[in-house]
Amino acid sequence: MSTLANPAGTAAAVPFLLGASGNGTGIDLQPAQSGNLPGDSVLTSLASGVGHWALLASIVGVIVGGVMWAFGHFSHNYQQSYSGRRGVVVSGIAALLIGAAPAIIGFFFAQGGKVH
Repeated sequence: MSTLANPAGTAAAVPFLLGASGNGTGIDLQPAQSGNLPGDSVLTSLASGVGHWALLASIVGVIVGGVMWAFGHFSHNYQQSYSGRRGVVVSGIAALLIGAAPAIIGFFFAQGGKVH
């Protein structure tokens, strides 16, 4: 396994993510080398902030959907009950996808690196 040196100079065990290397074009994609471009920390903070706001929206969606579901159920308003249930499920799936986003992206990047 290849290692990269981090900006502090110590060796970190970071595997190379091989993209298009070895395909005869001479192009090598290694996104594991963070810190090479200006603004890297700003974009990382921006992505984390967007993820935080999206999780807060998911929490609000679950709460509002649950209230709608309960009111619809007890008032025998089946359309409101269905909309609330759908809101709870969609907000839960959104939170699941937000939490799994780094793993999903990493999985598909690794699969794309295997294409020759």
